[in-house]
Amino acid sequence: MRSLPLLLAFLLFSLVCLMYQASDACSCAMSHPQDAYCHSDIVIRAKIVGKKLMNDGPFGTLRYTVKQMKMYKGFEKIQHVQYIYTHDSESMCGVKLDINKYQYLITGRVHDGKLYTGLCNFIERWERLTLAQKKGINHRYQLGCNCRIKPCHSLPCFVTSKNECLWTDMLSHFGFPGYQSRHYACIQQKEGYCSWYRGMSARDKLSVNTTDP
Repeated sequence: MRSLPLLLAFLLFSLVCLMYQASDACSCAMSHPQDAYCHSDIVIRAKIVGKKLMNDGPFGTLRYTVKQMKMYKGFEKIQHVQYIYTHDSESMCGVKLDINKYQYLITGRVHDGKLYTGLCNFIERWERLTLAQKKGINHRYQLGCNCRIKPCHSLPCFVTSKNECLWTDMLSHFGFPGYQSRHYACIQQKEGYCSWYRGMSARDKLSVNTTDP
């Protein structure tokens, strides 16, 4: 019987550890790739070629050396990106990237002339992006930066102004990222109205209303 109190104590300790880890974890709001593009200072496609741990504060900072393939946004802030910075700890939203393996689409913010990124920024292997996302990064997302993508977490949902597109991926049973994230951009049309735009092929280059799909 003496083992029962020990077991209960162990279970209580484990629960406390799990609660601590959950409270210490990085937490990010879901974001459509277009919002990530529009709210970022820099958007590049790059390959990671090296990394170094920098001890420049209470928490370690990882400095990744990158080979920039193309810059899509941010020419006026940094002419050419050689390094990107992130927290060493994933609990502080630091991001772990593979060396000499993949090309990444990387978004981030500039502070003191340095590009910072993390788990709450949009980072994805280039080959995993859909054709619509690649076209969005190239030019379409820029056309919608004056629009507002309004998340819908539960029904009913409505647009409340002409510059809004209703984002319903969170209602899907297929998880995130959903169909709108992968295949649609919210583009400003005539008279300031915004609507979802799907442009995967010549016959699919059409505008759809704010609630489609």
